[in-house]
Amino acid sequence: MMTKWDISDVKVIIPIGGEATRLRPLTIETSKAAVRLLNRPLIEYTILELAKQGIKEFIFGVKGYVNYRSLFDLFKEGIGFSARYKIKPRVHFKYQPRVDSIGNADSVRINIEYYDINEPIVVVQGDNIFKLDITKALEFHESKSSLMTIVLKKYEGDLSEFGVADTTGDLAIRKFVEKPKRREDAPSDLINTGIYILSPEIRKIFKSNDVKEMYKMGKMDFGKDIIPYLINKGYPVYGYPMKEIWFDIGTPERYLDAMVTLLHTLSDSEIGGIRIDPNRRIFVQGTSPDSRKRRREIQRKFKKGLIKIEGDALIGRHCQIGDDTYIEESNIDNFTMIGKGVKIVRSAIMDRGYIGDNVHIENSIIARHVEIRSNNEKPVRIINSVIADDVIVGEGTEIINSRIYPHKFINAGSRIHDTILT
Repeated sequence: MMTKWDISDVKVIIPIGGEATRLRPLTIETSKAAVRLLNRPLIEYTILELAKQGIKEFIFGVKGYVNYRSLFDLFKEGIGFSARYKIKPRVHFKYQPRVDSIGNADSVRINIEYYDINEPIVVVQGDNIFKLDITKALEFHESKSSLMTIVLKKYEGDLSEFGVADTTGDLAIRKFVEKPKRREDAPSDLINTGIYILSPEIRKIFKSNDVKEMYKMGKMDFGKDIIPYLINKGYPVYGYPMKEIWFDIGTPERYLDAMVTLLHTLSDSEIGGIRIDPNRRIFVQGTSPDSRKRRREIQRKFKKGLIKIEGDALIGRHCQIGDDTYIEESNIDNFTMIGKGVKIVRSAIMDRGYIGDNVHIENSIIARHVEIRSNNEKPVRIINSVIADDVIVGEGTEIINSRIYPHKFINAGSRIHDTILT
């Protein structure tokens, strides 16, 4: 265990600012942290991961109305979350006061001062999912007498969207190479995950004249401003390589990658559903008598071959699935009605959707309260696309490589290719 602090003393700050442009149109009216993934808000995975390890206090560093409203309406003070996951004593959620931050480091500064934090601080991002032994990371942080420890992840994919660490043999960070265009330009394959451990002494740094000048110039981002400053000034900044899973859900493509990986890797209890075949990872959620009845109906159709499900899948509570429907590597959220002859491949259908007959959806995200009017004669095709909340799609429509913003009405027979419809 840690030498100076109990795990319950540690505070978590989650800066959630900006407009999450890379995840648009899912984030037009919803905070990125509240976007649903596998039938729960994205940020819930992070909070649960840390709460199960004993952390009790989470501060949402929210900027703007959409972010505050989304998070407060979901989590409030934390009573419901704690009850749902049987966490005792319960966790507490707090929110940044109505002071707009000018960067994620500024959000941390505001909340440290407002809540008078003198304990270790863990900073996590609103669009990440991870599994991490936080006690081991904190012990590493203390063993190095580090002012700031940055959790790193070995990344085998495209490094051009990340900050890549250049470290010494004892994992002190020399610098980050931001978004190297070529892999050979990167000093390593260890990327900045956006998970930071800060010693309480960071308060003094935030109050220094140097940082006050950076604030005046609007330079209060950890990656661009504060981390380079700390390194250049010789403060102890270390990297902690994690071996567990980590995802940046920053784009629709990464959202689907994470969805599929989690479908394959989460335990049954983490998925939170019942298998309809003991030998397959096909889960249907729900515990009430009515939801159990609907699960039995889906199970009956699956066993009789009236619906076909390939790969892993998660189906939410109170869903209805028509005959001759094919589902592969996908997630269907609560209260969704799916017609006959539908094909859904590597896609997410969020809650309260209505999917008409003979719809073909592939590599796509269909957000909340979407109605897709489709039938035998005029089927709808949606490929490599994102449909935001409360959209109505008319019969015979084809949407390919496109993004549709909320509340749109797509006329029957439309052909929408390579388009952002705002």
